[in-house]
Amino acid sequence: MKDSLWSVDLFRCESATLRTHWVLVVMDQFTRRIIGFGLHAGAVAGIALCRMFNRALRGHRSIPKYLSSDNDPLYRFHQWQANLRILEVAEIKTVPYVPLSHPFVERLIGTVRRECLDRTLFWTTADLESKLLDFKTYFNHHRTHSARAGRPPEDASPPPVANLQSYRWKSHCRGLYETPIAA
Repeated sequence: MKDSLWSVDLFRCESATLRTHWVLVVMDQFTRRIIGFGLHAGAVAGIALCRMFNRALRGHRSIPKYLSSDNDPLYRFHQWQANLRILEVAEIKTVPYVPLSHPFVERLIGTVRRECLDRTLFWTTADLESKLLDFKTYFNHHRTHSARAGRPPEDASPPPVANLQSYRWKSHCRGLYETPIAA
């Protein structure tokens, strides 16, 4: 089931210079991990949406069988539909005007806003991308998730247990978060 259903959604944020940036979030429904972010400064159209999606998939080896999206008119552009046909991905639409029908990605957007964007300023698209990639690494590898019994989405080998007599703090997201690790 891993990598068989991904969700996408867009949200808007403002830079420190009050320039509008659109962020496309791509997440795996099964593992709850962030696949990637696609960014665009200014208004988004069909071609820009395809670029954002392809940018979010950069470095990812597999493509899902299904992609869940809401009923935003952007997802009706013929470029977007053609992009999904080329990738052989079937699109699943949520219930119109019901954000609760797309709960995991909506919650992820809230988490990204609350835990990252509300606490840090960004100046340019490159600065925003750098901060979101740092947050993605923190979210997927270090941040614990209650729905996953306190484990992060990427189930790698468990880190060594920190001895309470000998530990240090590892900084994430440019010092925004710290986790204890064995010294």
